[in-house]
Amino acid sequence: KNRYAYRLEGYSDRWIQLGTERRATFTNLDGGDYVLHVKGSNNDGVWNETGESLSITVTPPWWKTRWAYGSYALIFIAVLYVARKIEIQQREQKQRIRESDLRAKAVEAEKRALVAENARKTKELDDARVLQLSMLPREIPTVPGYDISVFMKTATEVGGDYYDFNLSPDGLLNVAFGDATGHGMQAGTIVTLMKGLFISEAAKFEIQKFFNHCSRAIKEIKLGRLYMALTLARFNGKSVSLSSAGMPPAYLHRKADGSIEEILLKAVPLGAMRSFPYKLYETTMEEGDTLLLMTDGLPEQKNFSEEMFDYARVIDGFRETVEMEPADIIHQLVSRGESWMEGAIQDDDITLMVVRKIGDDGRPGSV
Repeated sequence: KNRYAYRLEGYSDRWIQLGTERRATFTNLDGGDYVLHVKGSNNDGVWNETGESLSITVTPPWWKTRWAYGSYALIFIAVLYVARKIEIQQREQKQRIRESDLRAKAVEAEKRALVAENARKTKELDDARVLQLSMLPREIPTVPGYDISVFMKTATEVGGDYYDFNLSPDGLLNVAFGDATGHGMQAGTIVTLMKGLFISEAAKFEIQKFFNHCSRAIKEIKLGRLYMALTLARFNGKSVSLSSAGMPPAYLHRKADGSIEEILLKAVPLGAMRSFPYKLYETTMEEGDTLLLMTDGLPEQKNFSEEMFDYARVIDGFRETVEMEPADIIHQLVSRGESWMEGAIQDDDITLMVVRKIGDDGRPGSV
Protein backbone atom coordinates (compact mmCIF):
# COMPACT_ATOMS: atom_id res chain seq x y z
CA LYS A 1 0.00 0.00 0.00
CA ASN A 2 3.01 2.35 -0.18
CA ARG A 3 2.69 5.18 -2.72
CA TYR A 4 5.44 6.83 -4.79
CA ALA A 5 5.96 10.14 -6.58
CA TYR A 6 8.89 11.63 -8.54
CA ARG A 7 10.06 14.86 -10.03
CA LEU A 8 12.87 15.23 -12.60
CA GLU A 9 14.57 18.55 -11.94
CA GLY A 10 15.73 20.10 -15.17
CA TYR A 11 12.87 18.51 -17.06
CA SER A 12 9.71 19.33 -15.01
CA ASP A 13 9.00 20.99 -11.69
CA ARG A 14 5.79 19.03 -11.16
CA TRP A 15 5.59 15.91 -9.02
CA ILE A 16 4.36 12.90 -10.86
CA GLN A 17 2.27 10.41 -8.88
CA LEU A 18 3.13 6.77 -9.61
CA GLY A 19 0.79 5.09 -7.18
CA THR A 20 2.26 1.75 -6.21
CA GLU A 21 4.41 1.66 -9.41
CA ARG A 22 8.07 1.92 -8.67
CA ARG A 23 9.39 2.61 -12.16
CA ALA A 24 9.71 5.87 -14.15
CA THR A 25 10.73 5.99 -17.85
CA PHE A 26 12.04 9.02 -19.72
CA THR A 27 12.59 9.14 -23.52
CA ASN A 28 14.18 11.72 -25.78
CA LEU A 29 15.76 13.67 -22.98
CA ASP A 30 18.00 16.44 -24.20
CA GLY A 31 21.59 16.17 -23.21
CA GLY A 32 22.42 17.86 -19.90
CA ASP A 33 22.41 17.49 -16.10
CA TYR A 34 19.25 16.40 -14.27
CA VAL A 35 18.29 15.55 -10.63
CA LEU A 36 15.70 12.86 -10.03
CA HIS A 37 13.77 13.42 -6.77
CA VAL A 38 11.74 10.51 -5.38
CA LYS A 39 9.45 10.38 -2.30
CA GLY A 40 7.15 7.83 -0.82
CA SER A 41 4.22 7.41 1.63
CA ASN A 42 3.26 4.65 4.05
CA ASN A 43 0.01 2.80 4.02
CA ASP A 44 -1.53 5.57 6.09
CA GLY A 45 -0.77 8.13 3.31
CA VAL A 46 1.91 9.94 5.25
CA TRP A 47 4.61 11.17 2.75
CA ASN A 48 8.30 11.38 3.43
CA GLU A 49 8.94 14.86 2.05
CA THR A 50 12.73 14.51 2.34
CA GLY A 51 12.84 11.61 -0.05
CA GLU A 52 15.87 10.67 -2.09
CA SER A 53 17.62 12.29 -5.06
CA LEU A 54 19.83 11.07 -7.87
CA SER A 55 22.00 13.20 -10.12
CA ILE A 56 21.84 12.15 -13.78
CA THR A 57 23.95 13.38 -16.70
CA VAL A 58 22.61 12.69 -20.17
CA THR A 59 25.31 12.75 -22.83
CA PRO A 60 23.89 14.27 -26.02
CA PRO A 61 24.47 12.57 -29.42
CA TRP A 62 27.40 13.90 -31.43
CA TRP A 63 25.17 15.96 -33.69
CA LYS A 64 23.87 17.86 -30.66
CA THR A 65 27.20 18.65 -29.03
CA ARG A 66 28.63 22.13 -28.79
CA TRP A 67 31.22 21.22 -31.36
CA ALA A 68 28.44 20.09 -33.65
CA TYR A 69 26.50 23.30 -33.15
CA GLY A 70 29.74 25.26 -33.69
CA SER A 71 30.23 23.31 -36.86
CA TYR A 72 26.62 24.00 -37.84
CA ALA A 73 27.25 27.69 -37.28
CA LEU A 74 30.42 27.57 -39.33
CA ILE A 75 28.63 25.61 -42.07
CA PHE A 76 25.77 28.10 -41.99
CA ILE A 77 28.18 31.00 -42.26
CA ALA A 78 30.03 29.16 -45.03
CA VAL A 79 26.76 28.54 -46.84
CA LEU A 80 25.86 32.20 -46.51
CA TYR A 81 29.33 33.15 -47.73
CA VAL A 82 29.14 30.76 -50.68
CA ALA A 83 25.62 31.89 -51.48
CA ARG A 84 26.73 35.51 -51.31
CA LYS A 85 29.75 34.76 -53.43
CA ILE A 86 27.61 32.93 -55.98
CA GLU A 87 25.21 35.85 -56.00
CA ILE A 88 28.10 38.28 -56.55
CA GLN A 89 29.54 36.03 -59.25
CA GLN A 90 26.17 35.79 -60.96
CA ARG A 91 25.80 39.55 -60.73
CA GLU A 92 29.32 40.02 -62.11
CA GLN A 93 28.61 37.47 -64.81
CA LYS A 94 25.46 39.33 -65.76
CA GLN A 95 27.48 42.54 -65.75
CA ARG A 96 30.12 40.91 -67.94
CA ILE A 97 27.41 39.64 -70.26
CA ARG A 98 25.92 43.12 -70.46
CA GLU A 99 29.36 44.61 -71.05
CA SER A 100 30.08 41.92 -73.63
CA ASP A 101 26.79 42.70 -75.35
CA LEU A 102 27.64 46.38 -75.29
CA ARG A 103 31.12 45.68 -76.66
CA ALA A 104 29.64 43.42 -79.32
CA LYS A 105 27.17 46.14 -80.25
CA ALA A 106 29.98 48.70 -80.27
CA VAL A 107 32.13 46.41 -82.44
CA GLU A 108 29.18 45.83 -84.74
CA ALA A 109 28.55 49.55 -84.95
CA GLU A 110 32.24 50.12 -85.61
CA LYS A 111 32.16 47.44 -88.31
CA ARG A 112 29.16 49.10 -89.91
CA ALA A 113 30.94 52.44 -89.71
CA LEU A 114 34.08 50.90 -91.25
CA VAL A 115 32.03 49.27 -93.98
CA ALA A 116 30.35 52.58 -94.71
CA GLU A 117 33.69 54.40 -94.61
CA ASN A 118 35.30 51.80 -96.86
CA ALA A 119 32.37 52.02 -99.23
CA ARG A 120 32.71 55.80 -99.24
CA LYS A 121 36.45 55.60 -99.84
CA THR A 122 35.99 52.95 -102.50
CA LYS A 123 33.45 55.12 -104.28
CA GLU A 124 35.76 58.13 -103.93
CA LEU A 125 38.66 56.13 -105.37
CA ASP A 126 36.47 54.81 -108.18
CA ASP A 127 35.29 58.33 -108.92
CA ALA A 128 38.88 59.57 -108.81
CA ARG A 129 40.00 56.76 -111.11
CA VAL A 130 37.23 57.57 -113.56
CA LEU A 131 38.14 61.26 -113.36
CA GLN A 132 41.83 60.47 -113.81
CA LEU A 133 41.20 58.30 -116.86
CA SER A 134 38.80 60.83 -118.32
CA MET A 135 41.61 63.39 -118.28
CA LEU A 136 43.75 61.22 -120.57
CA PRO A 137 43.53 61.42 -124.36
CA ARG A 138 41.60 58.60 -125.98
CA GLU A 139 44.18 58.26 -128.75
CA ILE A 140 47.66 59.42 -129.62
CA PRO A 141 47.79 61.95 -132.45
CA THR A 142 49.44 60.93 -135.69
CA VAL A 143 52.56 63.05 -135.93
CA PRO A 144 54.73 62.88 -139.07
CA GLY A 145 58.19 61.68 -138.18
CA TYR A 146 57.38 60.21 -134.74
CA ASP A 147 56.15 56.90 -133.34
CA ILE A 148 54.70 57.32 -129.85
CA SER A 149 53.49 54.69 -127.37
CA VAL A 150 52.22 55.25 -123.85
CA PHE A 151 51.20 53.01 -120.96
CA MET A 152 49.53 53.66 -117.61
CA LYS A 153 48.71 51.20 -114.85
CA THR A 154 46.90 52.81 -111.94
CA ALA A 155 47.58 51.71 -108.39
CA THR A 156 44.89 50.48 -106.00
CA GLU A 157 44.79 53.92 -104.42
CA VAL A 158 44.54 56.35 -107.28
CA GLY A 159 47.51 58.61 -107.78
CA GLY A 160 47.72 61.50 -110.17
CA ASP A 161 49.75 60.42 -113.20
CA TYR A 162 48.84 62.40 -116.28
CA TYR A 163 49.87 62.61 -119.91
CA ASP A 164 48.44 64.64 -122.77
CA PHE A 165 49.09 65.86 -126.30
CA ASN A 166 48.50 69.16 -128.05
CA LEU A 167 49.12 69.19 -131.80
CA SER A 168 49.00 72.59 -133.49
CA PRO A 169 47.95 73.02 -137.14
CA ASP A 170 51.56 73.67 -138.16
CA GLY A 171 52.66 70.26 -136.83
CA LEU A 172 54.14 71.44 -133.51
CA LEU A 173 53.51 68.77 -130.89
CA ASN A 174 53.40 69.55 -127.16
CA VAL A 175 53.58 66.52 -124.86
CA ALA A 176 52.67 66.85 -121.19
CA PHE A 177 53.80 64.09 -118.85
CA GLY A 178 53.28 64.53 -115.12
CA ASP A 179 52.45 63.30 -111.65
CA ALA A 180 50.24 65.16 -109.19
CA THR A 181 50.90 65.01 -105.45
CA GLY A 182 48.37 63.34 -103.21
CA HIS A 183 45.85 60.64 -104.01
CA GLY A 184 42.18 60.24 -104.81
CA MET A 185 40.06 63.30 -105.50
CA GLN A 186 42.88 65.68 -104.48
CA ALA A 187 45.09 64.34 -107.25
CA GLY A 188 42.11 64.39 -109.62
CA THR A 189 41.56 68.06 -108.84
CA ILE A 190 45.10 69.11 -109.67
CA VAL A 191 45.13 66.95 -112.82
CA THR A 192 41.88 68.54 -113.97
CA LEU A 193 43.34 72.00 -113.46
CA MET A 194 46.55 71.03 -115.24
CA LYS A 195 44.71 69.62 -118.22
CA GLY A 196 42.74 72.84 -118.62
CA LEU A 197 45.92 74.91 -118.48
CA PHE A 198 47.75 72.63 -120.89
CA ILE A 199 45.01 72.49 -123.52
CA SER A 200 44.31 76.20 -123.46
CA GLU A 201 47.70 77.77 -122.68
CA ALA A 202 50.62 75.48 -123.55
CA ALA A 203 50.94 76.55 -127.17
CA LYS A 204 50.86 80.26 -126.26
CA PHE A 205 54.01 80.35 -124.10
CA GLU A 206 57.58 79.26 -124.12
CA ILE A 207 57.96 76.22 -121.90
CA GLN A 208 59.55 78.01 -118.92
CA LYS A 209 57.00 80.81 -119.06
CA PHE A 210 54.20 78.24 -119.26
CA PHE A 211 55.53 76.54 -116.12
CA ASN A 212 55.55 79.77 -114.15
CA HIS A 213 52.11 80.66 -115.52
CA CYS A 214 50.80 77.32 -114.19
CA SER A 215 52.50 77.80 -110.82
CA ARG A 216 50.86 81.18 -110.35
CA ALA A 217 47.47 79.74 -111.31
CA ILE A 218 47.83 76.90 -108.79
CA LYS A 219 48.91 79.38 -106.12
CA GLU A 220 45.95 81.64 -106.84
CA ILE A 221 43.49 78.79 -106.44
CA LYS A 222 45.08 78.01 -103.04
CA LEU A 223 45.10 74.24 -103.20
CA GLY A 224 47.36 73.99 -100.17
CA ARG A 225 50.15 71.46 -100.52
CA LEU A 226 48.93 70.12 -103.85
CA TYR A 227 51.53 70.38 -106.58
CA MET A 228 52.05 69.08 -110.09
CA ALA A 229 55.32 67.55 -111.21
CA LEU A 230 55.44 67.90 -114.98
CA THR A 231 57.67 67.32 -117.97
CA LEU A 232 56.74 69.30 -121.08
CA ALA A 233 58.37 68.25 -124.35
CA ARG A 234 57.93 70.18 -127.58
CA PHE A 235 58.59 68.39 -130.91
CA ASN A 236 59.01 70.39 -134.10
CA GLY A 237 60.48 68.31 -136.87
CA LYS A 238 63.87 67.11 -135.59
CA SER A 239 64.03 69.79 -132.91
CA VAL A 240 63.10 68.85 -129.38
CA SER A 241 62.76 71.25 -126.44
CA LEU A 242 62.15 69.80 -122.99
CA SER A 243 61.82 71.13 -119.46
CA SER A 244 60.98 69.42 -116.20
CA ALA A 245 59.32 70.57 -112.98
CA GLY A 246 60.15 67.99 -110.34
CA MET A 247 59.92 64.92 -112.59
CA PRO A 248 62.30 61.92 -112.80
CA PRO A 249 64.97 62.06 -115.52
CA ALA A 250 64.17 61.34 -119.15
CA TYR A 251 66.43 59.05 -121.16
CA LEU A 252 67.39 59.64 -124.80
CA HIS A 253 68.95 56.79 -126.75
CA ARG A 254 71.08 57.78 -129.71
CA LYS A 255 70.81 55.35 -132.58
CA ALA A 256 74.13 56.46 -134.09
CA ASP A 257 76.42 55.45 -131.23
CA GLY A 258 74.11 53.48 -128.90
CA SER A 259 74.59 55.95 -126.04
CA ILE A 260 71.86 56.89 -123.55
CA GLU A 261 71.67 60.48 -122.36
CA GLU A 262 70.15 61.13 -118.93
CA ILE A 263 68.16 64.36 -119.04
CA LEU A 264 67.85 65.40 -115.40
CA LEU A 265 66.59 68.95 -114.87
CA LYS A 266 66.28 69.50 -111.13
CA ALA A 267 63.44 71.86 -110.26
CA VAL A 268 60.44 72.27 -107.95
CA PRO A 269 56.96 71.03 -108.96
CA LEU A 270 54.43 73.46 -110.35
CA GLY A 271 52.63 75.32 -107.58
CA ALA A 272 55.50 75.16 -105.12
CA MET A 273 56.73 78.67 -106.05
CA ARG A 274 55.16 81.47 -108.05
CA SER A 275 58.32 81.88 -110.12
CA PHE A 276 61.24 79.53 -110.61
CA PRO A 277 64.14 79.53 -113.12
CA TYR A 278 63.24 76.32 -114.93
CA LYS A 279 65.96 75.00 -117.22
CA LEU A 280 65.38 74.17 -120.88
CA TYR A 281 66.97 71.19 -122.62
CA GLU A 282 67.19 71.53 -126.40
CA THR A 283 68.43 68.94 -128.87
CA THR A 284 67.61 67.22 -132.14
CA MET A 285 66.42 63.68 -132.67
CA GLU A 286 67.69 61.81 -135.68
CA GLU A 287 65.89 58.88 -137.24
CA GLY A 288 66.02 55.91 -134.83
CA ASP A 289 66.62 58.02 -131.71
CA THR A 290 64.30 57.04 -128.85
CA LEU A 291 63.12 59.10 -125.88
CA LEU A 292 61.82 57.47 -122.66
CA LEU A 293 59.62 59.46 -120.24
CA MET A 294 58.33 57.98 -117.00
CA THR A 295 56.88 58.84 -113.63
CA ASP A 296 58.49 57.51 -110.45
CA GLY A 297 56.02 54.63 -110.16
CA LEU A 298 58.21 51.99 -111.84
CA PRO A 299 61.71 52.86 -110.51
CA GLU A 300 60.43 53.39 -106.95
CA GLN A 301 58.24 50.27 -106.85
CA LYS A 302 59.27 47.94 -104.01
CA ASN A 303 59.17 44.16 -103.73
CA PHE A 304 58.44 42.12 -100.60
CA SER A 305 62.01 42.73 -99.38
CA GLU A 306 61.38 46.51 -99.47
CA GLU A 307 63.96 46.92 -102.24
CA MET A 308 63.25 49.43 -105.01
CA PHE A 309 63.34 48.50 -108.69
CA ASP A 310 65.46 51.67 -109.09
CA TYR A 311 66.52 53.74 -112.08
CA ALA A 312 69.55 51.57 -112.91
CA ARG A 313 67.30 48.63 -113.79
CA VAL A 314 65.14 50.94 -115.90
CA ILE A 315 68.21 52.10 -117.85
CA ASP A 316 69.45 48.52 -118.32
CA GLY A 317 66.02 47.39 -119.50
CA PHE A 318 65.77 50.37 -121.85
CA ARG A 319 69.21 49.65 -123.33
CA GLU A 320 68.42 45.96 -123.85
CA THR A 321 65.06 46.57 -125.55
CA VAL A 322 65.66 49.85 -127.39
CA GLU A 323 65.75 48.14 -130.80
CA MET A 324 62.16 46.96 -130.31
CA GLU A 325 59.05 48.88 -131.26
CA PRO A 326 58.06 51.57 -128.71
CA ALA A 327 55.07 49.55 -127.50
CA ASP A 328 57.26 46.46 -127.01
CA ILE A 329 59.87 48.49 -125.09
CA ILE A 330 57.18 49.57 -122.64
CA HIS A 331 55.80 46.04 -122.39
CA GLN A 332 59.24 44.64 -121.54
CA LEU A 333 59.94 47.31 -118.91
CA VAL A 334 56.55 46.75 -117.26
CA SER A 335 57.05 42.96 -117.29
CA ARG A 336 60.43 43.33 -115.61
CA GLY A 337 58.87 45.55 -112.97
CA GLU A 338 56.10 43.03 -112.29
CA SER A 339 58.62 40.21 -111.96
CA TRP A 340 60.58 42.36 -109.51
CA MET A 341 57.46 43.05 -107.44
CA GLU A 342 56.89 39.30 -106.91
CA GLY A 343 53.22 39.92 -106.26
CA ALA A 344 53.72 42.91 -103.94
CA ILE A 345 51.04 45.59 -103.97
CA GLN A 346 51.61 48.36 -106.48
CA ASP A 347 52.37 51.51 -104.50
CA ASP A 348 51.87 54.16 -107.16
CA ASP A 349 50.68 54.68 -110.71
CA ILE A 350 53.13 53.40 -113.30
CA THR A 351 53.22 55.50 -116.47
CA LEU A 352 55.68 55.21 -119.36
CA MET A 353 55.96 56.97 -122.72
CA VAL A 354 58.33 56.14 -125.55
CA VAL A 355 58.85 58.56 -128.45
CA ARG A 356 60.90 57.42 -131.45
CA LYS A 357 62.03 59.53 -134.41
CA ILE A 358 61.09 57.78 -137.62
CA GLY A 359 60.67 58.69 -141.26
CA ASP A 360 58.47 61.66 -142.10
CA ASP A 361 55.67 59.43 -143.37
CA GLY A 362 54.52 58.98 -139.77
CA ARG A 363 52.68 56.12 -138.08
CA PRO A 364 49.96 56.18 -135.48
CA GLY A 365 51.13 55.55 -131.93
CA SER A 366 49.64 53.14 -129.39
CA VAL A 367 48.19 53.42 -125.91
